[in-house]
Amino acid sequence: MYDAICIGGGLNYTSAIVLAKSNLKVALIEKDLNHIGGTCLNEGCIPSKNLLHRTKALFETNEECFEGEKKINLAKLQEIITSSIQASRKGITAQIKASGVDLIEGEAKVIDENQVKVNEKILEAKYIIISTGSRPRIPEGIEIDYKNIITSNEAIKLTKFPKEIAIYGSGAIGLEFASFFAINGVKTTLIFRHENLSRKFPESIDKKIQELLKANGVNLMPNTSIKSAKTQNNKVIIKTNNGEIKVEKLLVATGRIPNTDVIETDKIKVSKGIEVNEYFQTSVPNVFAIGDCNAKLMLAHAARAEALNVADFILGKKERLNLNNIPKFIYTIPLSYASIGVRSENKATFPIKYLGIRDAIPYAESGEITLYANDEGFIVGADIFSPYAEEIVGIVATAIESEIDIKTFKKVTFPHPTFSESIDRALRRFK
Repeated sequence: MYDAICIGGGLNYTSAIVLAKSNLKVALIEKDLNHIGGTCLNEGCIPSKNLLHRTKALFETNEECFEGEKKINLAKLQEIITSSIQASRKGITAQIKASGVDLIEGEAKVIDENQVKVNEKILEAKYIIISTGSRPRIPEGIEIDYKNIITSNEAIKLTKFPKEIAIYGSGAIGLEFASFFAINGVKTTLIFRHENLSRKFPESIDKKIQELLKANGVNLMPNTSIKSAKTQNNKVIIKTNNGEIKVEKLLVATGRIPNTDVIETDKIKVSKGIEVNEYFQTSVPNVFAIGDCNAKLMLAHAARAEALNVADFILGKKERLNLNNIPKFIYTIPLSYASIGVRSENKATFPIKYLGIRDAIPYAESGEITLYANDEGFIVGADIFSPYAEEIVGIVATAIESEIDIKTFKKVTFPHPTFSESIDRALRRFK
């Protein structure tokens, strides 16, 4: 009998370690021990940001002040990334074992409120924490073959660049890969269903991201839906509501679907994802679901925050995690977008073009930061379009969680010259 069984070796390993270090008997079940660390480490955040950081460096050396042809050796870079991932897997596995967690390889099924079936054995636990992640969503009509028509899982591991690619979807995956391929000289077309890239972007930022994608050489196809796509004679034939396209590769980036097959009991409700309450409890209170499988917020750092929150709950520290206050970002190049919290009418916007450092990075002058405050003057959110937005948003996250008001926030001295100074300038624009 275990105190806790954690299913899924992604960021769920953090909850397993915390509970084991608190002297609980814990098992962590992962169907493939070569996939410890989950999608984030193996096919997501870590390899993609390695690719994008190198691409950003390449982009910046394309300025006229640099001489000579620059390009990425993708096969060599993949060797570096693979080595890094393997080292991280080894380190995570060592942490898990050192904490006293029983690490079990096998596909788990939750068959009752205290029972998990794995490798034809029934394990019992007081608590069960499910974190089975998600998989790419493939729209109807697209005949995926994982060679010419691919998902992010295959795109992240390419060892040579295609000559041309179409990308379907303008979420984080679609936008990041559009930057990646176009800057590396691939003829890139971004297909998306609406006039705007995303309903989540402020209109001004949506327009600017589109402008920068075009500047990078991305061909934008708004208001376009793919009706069918299949490979013929090593070419992808794409039929849309606006005509037919032929390309070398099609990357399908139309979102992800929660993995819920782990549930084999009617006691636990499943809809879009595994249904949970504000403490990530399922309809069975001692069974929790965290990360992508609950469809709340499909981000690795959200999964980690939820894992730690659930571990604290089990240890008697019951506290609600506000998912609004978890930073979100998209690593477009040369400027990235980040957001946090909620928007309000009480806001202040500062254009990056007024910073002295604006010319240090191409196109930085088109960036902006907007801070939001409530009626009492406390910071409640931000939209950031800037170089290093994914880093800058952490400062705002700290202010929100610390319940800092505008007056107090103004006392912070930001280093100069930096793009984070835009926070100070925005604060001073509040009325």
